[in-house]
Amino acid sequence: MIGAARGNRSLVRSAGGIRIVRWAAVAAVIFSAAIPQAFAQSYGNFFMRGPSMNIGPRINVNPSVRYSPNIRYDGYGDPGPGPRVLREVDRPVSSNPGPRRARKTTPSATDRTYVAKEVLIEVDGNPTDAQADALARRHRLTRVQSQNFPLTNSTFFRWRISDGRSVDDVVRELVAGGNVKSAQRNNIFRLQQSAAAKSEGDPAQYALAKMRLPEAHQLSVGTDVVVAVIDSGIDVTHPELAGVIAGTFDALNSGEGPHAHGTSIAGVIAAHARLMGTAPSSRLLAIRAFGAQKGGAESTSFLVLKSLDYALSKNAQVINMSFAGPHDPAMERGLAAAAAKGIVLVAAAGNAGAKSPPLYPAADRNVIAVSATDQSDKLFAQSNRGSYVAIAAPGVDILSPAPDGKYQMSSGTSLSAAFVSGVAALMIARNPNITPVDVRSTLTATARDLGPKGRDDQFGAGEADALGAVSAVSAAPMAAASDNGVKR
Repeated sequence: MIGAARGNRSLVRSAGGIRIVRWAAVAAVIFSAAIPQAFAQSYGNFFMRGPSMNIGPRINVNPSVRYSPNIRYDGYGDPGPGPRVLREVDRPVSSNPGPRRARKTTPSATDRTYVAKEVLIEVDGNPTDAQADALARRHRLTRVQSQNFPLTNSTFFRWRISDGRSVDDVVRELVAGGNVKSAQRNNIFRLQQSAAAKSEGDPAQYALAKMRLPEAHQLSVGTDVVVAVIDSGIDVTHPELAGVIAGTFDALNSGEGPHAHGTSIAGVIAAHARLMGTAPSSRLLAIRAFGAQKGGAESTSFLVLKSLDYALSKNAQVINMSFAGPHDPAMERGLAAAAAKGIVLVAAAGNAGAKSPPLYPAADRNVIAVSATDQSDKLFAQSNRGSYVAIAAPGVDILSPAPDGKYQMSSGTSLSAAFVSGVAALMIARNPNITPVDVRSTLTATARDLGPKGRDDQFGAGEADALGAVSAVSAAPMAAASDNGVKR
C-alpha cells in the first residue's frame, strides 16, 4: 500500500557505498541516490493494518533484461539508462524526523471498518428514483447513490442515516421490514502492499527464476487474455505498460492521478520493457476503486461492486483483487456471479500476520487466495495464514513500475496475487476453454511444495510454478500455434 506524498527528504549521497550486483554473467552496477519522494500510510483497523512506510531514495539500477526469447518488444529492446527505483522503507507516519522506527499502534473501537452513518441496501430489479426515494423516506434515510448491476440482477443503494441511529440498528430495521433484498454496512477495504523488506544479493526480478517464467513463456505469453485490475489506478503511459491497456474505469469519478500501488500490480502482470511481466502479452482493464485517504488508499463495498460489474461488462477473464477487508455478503454474491460466468478470481491473502482472522475477498470460496514468499522461500512475515490460502507466490522486494516512468521496490501479498493472476492468464491463453475450477486445481497440483510436506496454512499448496501450470494445460489447437509468438 502506498499513501499520500509527504514531500522531499534530504539528498543522500552514496559516498563509498558502491554495491556490486551480479547479473546473469556480467557487469556491475553502481547504486546512486537521488532526492526521494515520500509517501506514508497506515491501515485503519488492526487486522488489516500493515506498517507505515514511505518511498525512500531513488536508486539508479538496471533491472535484469531477461525477456522470453519468442517475444519481440518493439521500441524497448535496448535497456538504455537504468530506471529510477523508488525503494519503500519503514518510517513513522508522524512528521517528526526522529528515529526510523515502526510506529506501535493499539487497536481501538474507533478503527474504521465500514462507512459511518451509511447503509448499503439491495433490491431486486431496477426501481425508479421515485420508488427508491419513497422507500428511503419510510426508513428516515437519504439516498446518496444508486446503481443497477447486471452482475447480480439487482440495484444497490447507498443511504445516509441523518439521525442518531446506529448503522447496525438501521440494517436490522431494513431486514425486518421485508422491503429490501438485503441490507448491510458499506464495508471498507484496503490495499495490501507494505514496505520493502531488507534483502540480500540481487533481488531484482528473482521471481522469474523461482516461478520458471522464461520457460513458461516458451509456451504462452498470455496473448489477449483480459485481466481486470481492481485497484488504485494505473499509469497507462508507463513504457512498461505500453499497448496493454484494454480499458479504464474510475469507480470514484475522482480525477486523481495514477497511484503507485495499481501501477505496481499492473507491472507484475504485464510489464514488457526493461522488466518481464508474468503475462506480458495480456490486456489490462485499469479499474480505480481505491482513492487516497488520510489513513491509506481505501474503497467500499459499493465501489468494489461497481468495479466487478464493469469487469464483467468488458469480458474480463481474470480479476486481480490486491485488497482486503471484512466478510461482505454483497461482494460475496458478486463474486459468485462472476465465477459462474467463468471468470478466474485472485486475491491477496492479506498483510495482517499470523493472528489475523480471514480477510476477504481472499477467503471467499470462489477466490484463489495468495500468500507471499521471499527470495529464500520464507513466508513474508506479515502475510496472513489460514485454511483459505490456496497458493503462495513471490511478494518480497519486488521490482515494479511506479507512476511517471519510475520504478519501485515493494512487498506484500498484493504483488503475490498479481503473479498468480498472470499465471492464470498464461493458462487461459494456452487453452481458452479452461474453467476457473481447473485453473485453481492445476495451480495447486503443480505448485512447488514449501514448508511442511503437503498443504499447509502458510503456503497453501506451495509456490506457484508457471512452467508447471502452463505445461499441465492441454493446448487448444489455435492457442498452441499462436500464443507464444510475436505480439508487440
